[in-house]
Amino acid sequence: MKSLYGSKMCPIWPLHLIILYILVLCPLWVLCQAAPNLLSEFLTEVDQVHMNDHYYVDVNVIGSGFRVDDVLYLKTTNEHIATAEWNSTYRLTELQVTNEKFEGKFRVDGHFLGRTDLVVELHRDASQQPINGTLPITVTRPERIIDRVFVSSVALFVSLIFINFGCAMNWNNVKGVIRKPVGPVIGMCGQFLFMPLISFGLGFLIFPESPAMRLGMFFTGVSPGGGASNIWTFILKGNLDLSLTMTSISTLACFGFMPAWLFSLGQVVFANANIVVPYARIATFVVGLIVPLAIGLGMQKFTPRLAAFMVRILKGFSTTLLLFIIVFAIVTNLYIFELFTWQIVVAGMGVPWLGYASGYLLARALRQPHADALAISIETGIQNTGIAIFLLRYALPQPEADLTTVVPVSVAIMTPVPMTAIYIYQKISTCWGCDPCETEMPTKKCQMTSHQYPTLPSLQPLMSNSQV
Repeated sequence: MKSLYGSKMCPIWPLHLIILYILVLCPLWVLCQAAPNLLSEFLTEVDQVHMNDHYYVDVNVIGSGFRVDDVLYLKTTNEHIATAEWNSTYRLTELQVTNEKFEGKFRVDGHFLGRTDLVVELHRDASQQPINGTLPITVTRPERIIDRVFVSSVALFVSLIFINFGCAMNWNNVKGVIRKPVGPVIGMCGQFLFMPLISFGLGFLIFPESPAMRLGMFFTGVSPGGGASNIWTFILKGNLDLSLTMTSISTLACFGFMPAWLFSLGQVVFANANIVVPYARIATFVVGLIVPLAIGLGMQKFTPRLAAFMVRILKGFSTTLLLFIIVFAIVTNLYIFELFTWQIVVAGMGVPWLGYASGYLLARALRQPHADALAISIETGIQNTGIAIFLLRYALPQPEADLTTVVPVSVAIMTPVPMTAIYIYQKISTCWGCDPCETEMPTKKCQMTSHQYPTLPSLQPLMSNSQV
């Protein structure tokens, strides 16, 4: 049996296996020799470019496999962010083929925020081959004068309106709120317990693959209440004294609550973020809140006639300020709308709207009157998105910091939508003959006990015949 098997074996066994391997590998070896073996080297001192700006890059393509009339093209992985264009010839000459080296220069144009990569492609006949080596391109947003004008003007107008709030503030009511701080405690629970958890959960639900966007959501949720909460509380006839007290308390409390959340759940959201608590910015906001209120309270005592005038113009001034902020913010940040997706819109609605609902329902469940529940709801839902943007600029590098800014911006845009709807409803109800006590000025007798528009005894003689 063995002799029969041996007689049928290949005479060159086991050399036939080696021969088969050689026959298979030879065509691959020939193709490798024919294919270009090239490498791109980019020479630049610039690592990023501003939107609508450009810079120049020198490139050397070296290696074997060039042919005369080969064409080199530039290609970016995302042309919406940046494009590139040759500044010199890109068709290979005989000298370049002989030297096995191409030297050229091209221009990079930044179009929009983001990161992209540039590669050089070799086009030969109908084939295209990317050459080894990439150039990372980072496009950032330059600081503009209009941004500084916007921030400065808003800070000025908000300071003026807080002086008006100080003129309208009833210190006796404030002391009553402090003695029985049921409203502030409910607001604190909503602001520093519900809102961080809501933003944390929504971030993982809406942006499961984007830690940076989740961080933008979380930073928005842990920020203290915004100054617009007091304006909306006044416009919608909520308890202004409670709102101002809650804003002051929550801003001071965020010195402790923000670090606790940032260094606990914040590390879960984005472990590599450079998280810095903006104590200086929060302190500036505290000063910008308390000083104008103190000036307004002083005007009640020393210049009651002027204080009465400030109270009369408060509602019109508040509405004008809100419109100014909305319009100016849209004009100065038009670029941000290109980043809007359905996820961004849902995130912008989810954070404040769930805050409104949870704050109001919790307040009503604890038997708070409607005016107080409305103030608590607004204080819970409205976040200081400026602090969230500041946190993102410190925590993330550019352009990620600007890209994730779209989250607090979306929140800021969606925040006034329910409030505007309620305001329109109140106006329509007034036109259909609702109780005039709900719409008249606080100088009317039917509102003397309301917290919505407090009128101090010292101002009553001056405002008894006034109308807004």
